[in-house]
Amino acid sequence: MKIISYNVNGIRAAIRKGFLDWLQQADPDVICIQETKATKDQVEVAEIEAAGYPYHYWFSAQKKGYSGVAIFSKIEPNNVAYGTGIDYMDFEGRNIRLDFEDVSVMSLYLPSGTNIARLDHKLGYMADFQQYIDELKQEIPNLVICGDYNICHQPIDIHDPVRNKNVSGFLPVEREWIGNFIDSGFIDSFRYFNKEPHQYTWWSYRANARANNKGWRIDYNMVAEPLQENLKRAVILPEAYHSDHCPLLVELEF
Repeated sequence: MKIISYNVNGIRAAIRKGFLDWLQQADPDVICIQETKATKDQVEVAEIEAAGYPYHYWFSAQKKGYSGVAIFSKIEPNNVAYGTGIDYMDFEGRNIRLDFEDVSVMSLYLPSGTNIARLDHKLGYMADFQQYIDELKQEIPNLVICGDYNICHQPIDIHDPVRNKNVSGFLPVEREWIGNFIDSGFIDSFRYFNKEPHQYTWWSYRANARANNKGWRIDYNMVAEPLQENLKRAVILPEAYHSDHCPLLVELEF
């Protein structure tokens, strides 16, 4: 099973930039989308279906043009879980999960901490999300949590760790949380296969950051430990240019 995660920074804008042609070439079985910034009825879903994804599920924020997640799949899921049941998370459309025979796949969009109020919101979200996942794993051990975590884990994951040490996304408290999240029973699938530096998934639109590869690795395909023996490969796909993020792929063999 090929699974891709992609923060598209607006699904309608991405489609205008050729996202659906790229999707057909990349050919994942499942793609987890973050930051759709749209409701299902605002998108030409017939084009998504024509691209080979008859099963597509959307969980949008209450606020128009904000946040939102979706999953497109070639395979019909056994179950779809919209949100987490935690109201303040679900108002912002940040989680959707499809359960298949061998694996459950979640699309996650963790908040950013752009100011003090949002940082407090993010930290609260992180704590509640950890508890939610701890409980969910008792019921569903074979979890893959794909998405934009808005956190770089290690200095290797950010182009300038010294200057960014006090910037949200690389704060000690955020890095500690994602380390603990991995230690709670997940594999950072990209790092499982690739230990090389200068591998990023997001670049600022400012100062030619992407051309100079001054990026951050804030998107992850986290694979629950019971699936370790099923891991086949994991790669970042920086050649896709529909967003300020790029997609990343994990492949599991069953």
